[in-house]
Amino acid sequence: MTSSGIYKLFVYGSLRSGFHSHVYEYISRYFNLVGDAKVKGKLFDMGSYPAGIPAEEEVFIVGELYQIKHENEFSWAFGQLDDYEGVNVEEDEMQLYRREITDVICNGQVTKAWIYWFNGEVSGRPVIASGDMIEYLNQKKSS
Repeated sequence: MTSSGIYKLFVYGSLRSGFHSHVYEYISRYFNLVGDAKVKGKLFDMGSYPAGIPAEEEVFIVGELYQIKHENEFSWAFGQLDDYEGVNVEEDEMQLYRREITDVICNGQVTKAWIYWFNGEVSGRPVIASGDMIEYLNQKKSS
């Protein structure tokens, strides 16, 4: 998938800086943090990971916006993320996420960025009302 001239990435789960995951080290190597951001969508608790899906209503997913450091590394950097997010699958596997361009609100401005939307079924899964996975996990720990 080409860049379509879009070199920004919105993340809301394990790719966020607050998770301190091994994958974040990869993000910080290839991307610069632009700032805290949000997208129109709903967030669900899938157990070991969050699932973001687009929404028409005024509900938001909280996350971070990143800009790729070197545009010529787009294919490599996003190829690695596509593998991590389960976009590139074998014939008999289900594609867990799909990468699409969406509107992102950051610093009061709307910009276009790539996002990984969940590609599966969310019915019966708990909704994360705040739209913020880190806040949600912290609340679960303290209760």
